Amino acid sequence: MIDSDGYRPNVGIILSNAEGKVFWARRCGQNAWQFPQGGIRNDETPDQAMYRELFEETGLLPEHVDMMAKTGDWLRYKLPKHMIRKNTNPVCIGQKQIWFVLKLIGSDSDFNLSAIEKPEFDHWQWVDYWQPMNEVVFFKRKVYKKALSELEPYVLQDVPIKQKKI
Repeated sequence: MIDSDGYRPNVGIILSNAEGKVFWARRCGQNAWQFPQGGIRNDETPDQAMYRELFEETGLLPEHVDMMAKTGDWLRYKLPKHMIRKNTNPVCIGQKQIWFVLKLIGSDSDFNLSAIEKPEFDHWQWVDYWQPMNEVVFFKRKVYKKALSELEPYVLQDVPIKQKKI
């Protein structure tokens, strides 16, 4: 489902733990790291797509997380020209995303990257909140900055003062 501007609807997930660290995962067989994300199906709301993608990419269920917040509007990024498939109709030039911030209330042992037949990720780790900005593929950096900036207060609200950036 591509909108009239050429953007595919998608969800992005910032998953945090009690220390304010975020889940950072490596795509299978690549040296590419990212937050969980994925497309919204025609019959899904963004919230439903988020929980489906959360399970598909991490193995976590709704009872393993608390939804803290989501972005107030769509955040968009364009694909580099060489990645645009011009032979599709309609042509997809990028993605528009609703970003969610979740807090893990389960444990690390609840993760299962092989929850589905074809896993998205082969490794994960907890990292400092802003670290993904330096590591995500270049064309996603602006949308990551917008999502991280808008949702940061919800991640850091329960983190002890000594762990917050001052």
